[in-house]
Amino acid sequence: MSDPSAGTIVLWIVILALVIFVVVALFKMVQVVPQATAQVIERLGRYSKTFEPGLHWLVPFIDKVRAKVDLREQVVSFPPQPVITSDNLVVSIDTVIYFQVTEPKSAVYEIANYITGIEQLTVTTLRNVVGSMDLEQTLTSRDQINGQLRGVLDEATGRWGVRVNRVELKSIDPPQSVQGAMEQQMRAERDRRATILTAEGVKQSQILTAEGEKQSQILRAEGDAQAQILTAEGEARAILQVFDAIHTGDADPKLLAYQYLQMLPQIANGTASKLWVVPTEFTAALGSIAQGFGGVPGTPGIPTPPSADDEGEGSAAQRARSSMLGSSGLTDPGEALAEARRQAEAATAEATSAGTRSGAPFDPSETRGQRPSGAGPTPPATGPEPRTLGGEPDEPEAPQQ
Repeated sequence: MSDPSAGTIVLWIVILALVIFVVVALFKMVQVVPQATAQVIERLGRYSKTFEPGLHWLVPFIDKVRAKVDLREQVVSFPPQPVITSDNLVVSIDTVIYFQVTEPKSAVYEIANYITGIEQLTVTTLRNVVGSMDLEQTLTSRDQINGQLRGVLDEATGRWGVRVNRVELKSIDPPQSVQGAMEQQMRAERDRRATILTAEGVKQSQILTAEGEKQSQILRAEGDAQAQILTAEGEARAILQVFDAIHTGDADPKLLAYQYLQMLPQIANGTASKLWVVPTEFTAALGSIAQGFGGVPGTPGIPTPPSADDEGEGSAAQRARSSMLGSSGLTDPGEALAEARRQAEAATAEATSAGTRSGAPFDPSETRGQRPSGAGPTPPATGPEPRTLGGEPDEPEAPQQ
């Protein structure tokens, strides 16, 4: 007979194994799928169904989870790929792919590794697209390249259950030598633009300066014209006032002769004076002086003495002039003529004494340009009478024998 205790132990072991099996079976039957995830289920090695996010039941030891697929949008950055452009330059292009799995069954059964497939397809498509462009077009046509890559990838990955949302070129790196040449070109272009802008600024500045100078010259000319007009009007008024004052004072030839005598020393003043300007009225003034010294009336330059009818008016005018001269503090012309006669007589006496000393008698009438009585006709003049202004008198010429 068998031992009843051994049978009991075996029974408990069987019961324990059944409990473990039931627990494991129950654990395998319950399947929880997270959000944005899908599970591909196989039954006895064949595709059965796709579990969506939530709680699902599996048949233990018959159904099996083939793959878990992430349904979120994924970003994959591929390493730089060397690409040859149409002008035989090698550039390194780094791409970034944004894609999303739309059909988990196709992504699992249509391709072994859809990420690797997308990468290789991107490289080949990129070489085809960039190979038909030169370097400048490649650098400036990123949107065009992105659009072509997306179109090719979306068409090829559609049967894989993958949708390509965006394709971006992260960087395009030409060779170092080409980069240096491009930098020099860009620097030259910037210098050219700066030069053009500077020239435009200088041009505008010169135009504005010229406009300002033009307006200032116009305004200055108008101001000068108005100033000259006002100056001329002022001078005209001054001349009219002086003219009225002269006619009001009734200046006679003696007063004018006296004024001429006062101006002669100023004209002769200066050691460097080589040329003297003698007014045209100087002859008439000398005539007045000669008349004052006792010259013959009627001689050119000597005025005719006033008549008896004019003496009354002349005396009245002389009295008016004397009153005006007395009030203004000027010297009377009569006194000036008397002083001139005294100086002339003194000069005559001095000349007579000098001639007596030299042994030849001196005739005073010769100093006045007259011949003594009974001396015969006057010889013709051999030249103009010597005159000096502000200097020593010239020696009179000896009469011709």
